[in-house]
Amino acid sequence: MQTDNERYNDAVKPNTAFLNELKTKLPNFFSKDGEFDLDKFKSQLREYDIDELKDGYQLNFIGKDYARRQAGEMTSTVIVPDEEQNNGEGKNSKNLFFTGDNLEVLRHLQTSYTNKIDIIYIDPPYNTGSDGFVYPDKFEHSDDKLKEMFGMDDDQVRRLKSIQGKSSHSAWLTFMYPRIFLSKKLLSDKGAIFISIDDNEVKNLRNICDEIYGENNFVAQVSVQLNPRGRNLDVFVAKTIEYVLIYVKNYSNPLSINPVEKTGKMVSEYNKEDDAGKYREIGLRNRNQAFNPETRPNLYYPLFVNPKTRMVSIEQDSSYTDEVWPDAPDGTKTCWTWMKDKSNKQKDLLIAGKSGNKWRIYRKDYLVKNGKKATTLVKTLWTDKEINNDYGKKSIKQLFGSNVMTFPKSPGLMKKIIEMGSQKDSIVLDFFAGSATTADAVMQLNAEDDGHRKFIMVQLPEKTYHINKDGKEVPTKGGKAAYDAGFKSIDQISRERIRRASEKIKENAGLALPVNFDGSFKHYRVVSPTKQALESIEDFDPNNTSLFTDMVESFSSKKLEVSGNATGEETILTTWLAKDGYSFEADIKKVDFAGYEASLVEDSRLYIIKDGWTSENTKDLLNKVGTHQLIVQTIVLFGYSFNIADLRELEIGLKQLDGSINLLKRY
Repeated sequence: MQTDNERYNDAVKPNTAFLNELKTKLPNFFSKDGEFDLDKFKSQLREYDIDELKDGYQLNFIGKDYARRQAGEMTSTVIVPDEEQNNGEGKNSKNLFFTGDNLEVLRHLQTSYTNKIDIIYIDPPYNTGSDGFVYPDKFEHSDDKLKEMFGMDDDQVRRLKSIQGKSSHSAWLTFMYPRIFLSKKLLSDKGAIFISIDDNEVKNLRNICDEIYGENNFVAQVSVQLNPRGRNLDVFVAKTIEYVLIYVKNYSNPLSINPVEKTGKMVSEYNKEDDAGKYREIGLRNRNQAFNPETRPNLYYPLFVNPKTRMVSIEQDSSYTDEVWPDAPDGTKTCWTWMKDKSNKQKDLLIAGKSGNKWRIYRKDYLVKNGKKATTLVKTLWTDKEINNDYGKKSIKQLFGSNVMTFPKSPGLMKKIIEMGSQKDSIVLDFFAGSATTADAVMQLNAEDDGHRKFIMVQLPEKTYHINKDGKEVPTKGGKAAYDAGFKSIDQISRERIRRASEKIKENAGLALPVNFDGSFKHYRVVSPTKQALESIEDFDPNNTSLFTDMVESFSSKKLEVSGNATGEETILTTWLAKDGYSFEADIKKVDFAGYEASLVEDSRLYIIKDGWTSENTKDLLNKVGTHQLIVQTIVLFGYSFNIADLRELEIGLKQLDGSINLLKRY
């Protein structure tokens, strides 16, 4: 008989090591059977996918090249910190809430959170035709530019632009593709993504995820009974289930999906008890029909029973007299589950019981082992009461007094998902936050198991009203309850949900609340610069020798017309820190240079942003660096705040003083 390693070595080919290495880097180009898909790889190398545009909807959908390009684009927005929240109730929180377009937020997170997120959950638009989804991109590029970008002709440009404002399959795929693509880069090696969806787009969603995550990283398509009574609007068949698709970053990582603790009926199976605790009895005879004395001779041997104590031994003596073989009741020869050596080492767990006139051998399986409760693999059908939509609505109503969200997910569903995909110190991301059920569930779990999970929520400031012809605010179809309750956008509901859920958790836990419980969040708004700021940027002359361009204030919350009381300097610094890979918890110190304050981050990188820099400031900076009062590796400048003379003076001074400092100018 060959060992597993020998059988593997027999199959090794000259390119096996290379393919194994490639599989760890690019798993999405391998089939379930481990074969490299060369055609798929070649298609990704092509600059254009014109044939896909001509073919229309399959996975080769209209807009695929455009979606792929979006996945590779850099952000065009800025991150505006909500200083009122972040220096108030959220000051010490490590949770994050972003208000804005989730595609832009995902772009901002690409550097600072690459390979750091352990679990992503999203509940995207289902594209049912009644959920309000339409493709939002306005295709601001000219037709000629689109032709240049993608090698299209006039007809192909027309077809691409035809998805704008539509809810077709191609429109939905174009919307989802770049978001799924960017999500993968954020996941850690043990990370998993869970996506809620229904029949309308489940097939297309699997196609996207197979292409991006890799078919071999598919875990399951779980059927979730969210509406036990069935939808009364359905024709022919009342649907009761939706789905949760599960993909992992690396299928070979055993930490990707956790088994869950046994509950309910599974616990009642442990109906016996001894000094070690509650246990159940599991037959030691292996029921696999392929296992027999010929195929598994090492598992076929007699055990001996003490008829008075029912204790089991692998050796026969005066007290262990009754001989038992692993034969089925009908006489068929089968095998034990354990080899002889293991049966000997674990003999304290073995016990005999009578079945008619014959002995049967059982092993004790304890409910709690080494302080940990028994677990089980999650099944692909979830019917627990606490996960259905009624519990989601009930939770919202308890917190707000009315149903301010139409179809909120249940905290029970989210807790189940987070338990499966997270450790106690995981970061949980939801970039379709909705009513922030995910954040609620994270806090509940932390309160229950003393965990330190952190959440990142992202929600578009979708309005709960529109302006009618008379200029009056009118609630949207599904937004009346929220609007009447004083919430004019969904993100406001999300943040208030976190606050109210946190207070409820604290109230219920009382003195049992963990000492370091985090029930708040830091808040950031991701917004586009104003038209005026963009025009100023376009007109800026870097060779300006006499005038300062007051650009910084253009990025203040006031000028960007959002609340939060952030200065332009704070907005620019926050945006750059994310770009440079710093977390939103980075240590920032103010350093004075002859009356000008700059920001020193993690004692290694200096950011000089606001205007007003003069020769006196340069002299003081050079003095501090030269006398080692300040040690930095990089100095980052906001180029719009410097005229050419002051900029050159600083460049020359740093080169003469210490040529190892990297001076980075940004515009």
